[in-house]
Amino acid sequence: MSELAIPTPRGDLPGYLAAPPGSDPRSGVIVVFDVGGMSQDVRNQAEWLAGEGYLALVPDIFRGRSPIRGMRSVMRDMRARRGPIFDDLDAARTWLARSDGCTGKIGVIGFCMGGGLAMLLAQGHGFHAASVNYGAAPKDAESLLAGACPMVASYGARDRSQRHAAARLERALTANHVEHDVKEYPGAGHGFLNDHEGSGDRIPPVFALMGRLVANGYHEPSALDARRRIVSFFDQHLRA
Repeated sequence: MSELAIPTPRGDLPGYLAAPPGSDPRSGVIVVFDVGGMSQDVRNQAEWLAGEGYLALVPDIFRGRSPIRGMRSVMRDMRARRGPIFDDLDAARTWLARSDGCTGKIGVIGFCMGGGLAMLLAQGHGFHAASVNYGAAPKDAESLLAGACPMVASYGARDRSQRHAAARLERALTANHVEHDVKEYPGAGHGFLNDHEGSGDRIPPVFALMGRLVANGYHEPSALDARRRIVSFFDQHLRA
């Protein structure tokens, strides 16, 4: 595991790379964090994927800014569906695909805010598979996801912020004949794959309050099953 800098037209983009042992060529995964930014939790997510045999790269799309300032920039670009955040993620994907030891097949996984970005990156950004975890499904999801790469998505039924998102995404992917696996977990709320508390992360109070309002929190049984599905889906679409 190592901290690194990815060259981009806007200057070096900080990142964290987790790599499996050995010298065999590996497929890659871009990991897009939640509102916590470059936390220990997202490093743990990258290390989990490396343990499953993937080159896992976390680009710091906040570029060292505070979570609140970083999230504002992400939300602005997500509304426009273009901008510096997308440029940084495209640069990270290109850098990883061209890295020594990478097969060139790249997936993307995102959580919360990052899940929404992963959904937006699934069409037209060169990814071979996407994992969307409690990311918002916009009302125009059906047109947005025309021609999208295969997608595995996970939601919590207790998540008040993403009511009906799983069903909307399922309909959109089915209508576009995109191969997919969408599941909603009855016992889980928002953020059930992110164990910030167990990782020792300090989340800004405003985000902690928002989390309580939407039934946020790590839910291990759901997380274990979701990870199993994600790895199985990535193995199918990134290693073939």
